[in-house]
Amino acid sequence: MKRLCARLAPLAVIVGVMAGFVAASAEDAEHKFIGVQKCGMCHKSEKKGNQLGQWEASKHAKAFETLASPEALKIAKEKGLDVPPQKADACLKCHVTGHGMKAELFEASFKPEQGVQCETCHGAGSGYKSLKIMKDREASVAAGLLVPNKETCLACHNEESPTYKGFDFDKAW
Repeated sequence: MKRLCARLAPLAVIVGVMAGFVAASAEDAEHKFIGVQKCGMCHKSEKKGNQLGQWEASKHAKAFETLASPEALKIAKEKGLDVPPQKADACLKCHVTGHGMKAELFEASFKPEQGVQCETCHGAGSGYKSLKIMKDREASVAAGLLVPNKETCLACHNEESPTYKGFDFDKAW
């Protein structure tokens, strides 16, 4: 049972991230968010697909930044938000990895202003960040790596978003 709980804890963390609330399991503290730059140290070579470069060129990398745009400010006003979008929980839950989670779940290397980072979809990386673990997919998953699927994306890409225009998972993937 303990092993099952340990495997499910990262899922609780990611569900908490996507829903904008703090998961309260003791196992959550085992996995901390390390930030995109730590992930990118190993995921930037062209030989391996340059995942860091792909992320940097994506809208996810600019998710927090977009909340300061004139369009975001207009939407916030229309929605009756009493704070700017970059401070509104309703916006940050999808525009910042780990928003609303306990501070102790973040390593110093994590920068929330970097938007929707790797760990939004793949889970807090402290447990699976080592090269030895990452070379073994089963060990990575056992150490907290989440394999994203359609539901992962739909946690934010849904009708609750004021800019939602539909989402085609297969095309996006």
